[in-house]
Amino acid sequence: MDFSQFLAAKTQIILNKWILAVHRDGQIESADDLSYTAIKNHLPDVLQAMVTVLSIHQGNDIKLIVTASWQHGVLRAEQGFDPAEIAREYHLLRSVIFETIEADLLQGTPADIIRAMRLIDTVIDEAIARCFNSYFEERLRELQQLYTSLTLHNQELNRLVTANQDYLSHLAHELKSPLASIISYSNLFLREQRNETRGEQNYGNLEHIERVLRNGRQLLRLINDILQISRYDAGKIKPEPALINVSGVINNVCEMLEPLAKEKNLQMIVDWKNAPTEVFTDPVQLQQIITNIISNAIRYTESGTIIIMCQVLKNERWAIAVSDTGIGIAPADQTQIFEPYFRAGGGDKSYVPGSTGLGLAIVSRLVKLLQGEIKLVSEVGVGSTFTVILPLQLQMSPS
Repeated sequence: MDFSQFLAAKTQIILNKWILAVHRDGQIESADDLSYTAIKNHLPDVLQAMVTVLSIHQGNDIKLIVTASWQHGVLRAEQGFDPAEIAREYHLLRSVIFETIEADLLQGTPADIIRAMRLIDTVIDEAIARCFNSYFEERLRELQQLYTSLTLHNQELNRLVTANQDYLSHLAHELKSPLASIISYSNLFLREQRNETRGEQNYGNLEHIERVLRNGRQLLRLINDILQISRYDAGKIKPEPALINVSGVINNVCEMLEPLAKEKNLQMIVDWKNAPTEVFTDPVQLQQIITNIISNAIRYTESGTIIIMCQVLKNERWAIAVSDTGIGIAPADQTQIFEPYFRAGGGDKSYVPGSTGLGLAIVSRLVKLLQGEIKLVSEVGVGSTFTVILPLQLQMSPS
């Protein structure tokens, strides 16, 4: 019997069942917010290639599986899936296929059934291998881009450190741990690649690459923050004001940070009914101020809400306030919270992973650049409110 005909006839049924199973599976978190189309991506090509391989008339052209599953792996890497989630996807696919064509399989002879099951297993195993290969290559490409970016930033950092010796001790301390991790895992990966025999794949390298990328991103974020503070203190950042829509800027920031809030089940509430329609200020610096304050609120809040409120004030000024239900800041720390490298609290809970101690220092400098002021009201265990007050129209000094 040619079981490829049964598989071809039920491809859409298999596809729908598989997407439903992926959505319901608690082990594939990266698919939670993806649409039907985004999850489906190249799977129809994988199934069509499987039909061709199973056909006793067309022959076992494994190249079709190679191409389809390679594209699937590249896209999953771009969507942020981890290797375990991709493996889980194919495990569900195998189960759905056998469940769907079980009745058709039972119509064949034992030899037919064994042949079909072996071919399906072989094809899915090959698809998984090719998918992981492309995922691996995509991660290597991202690693190369990150390496290039870090190299360029490092060159500029060296120039700035020479002129800003006060930051050198802080810089060495902050860069030591992530940089050591990047070096050690990179060396481990390179050694294993050299020892790898031709034709074999070591998927344990994926975990090493993920750690390198994670530490590299953290290091890059820290370097960017240091560079920005150095440029500001050196007088190299100048405002470039324009007439902008305030609600549009706030909405863009909230849409960008919403996935971070969803990860912690935090509710974001925005109230801009009393906000100014337009203001004359630097749009890039304003967006960074709002982004840093809201992301900080999300980072230090484990449950509850983040409230963003905007309103016009007297004397041609306006304000944006971000309130959270997070850990709060002790009174003794509130006077130093805007200083570089200061992390409030002290002790084991001084800061959360990913914190550089530079976010609020950058905010305070940018607020000053835009001729405004920032205020803080906070209580430990209750939450914090950061309020930024800015002029409706930035006054530019004559050049």
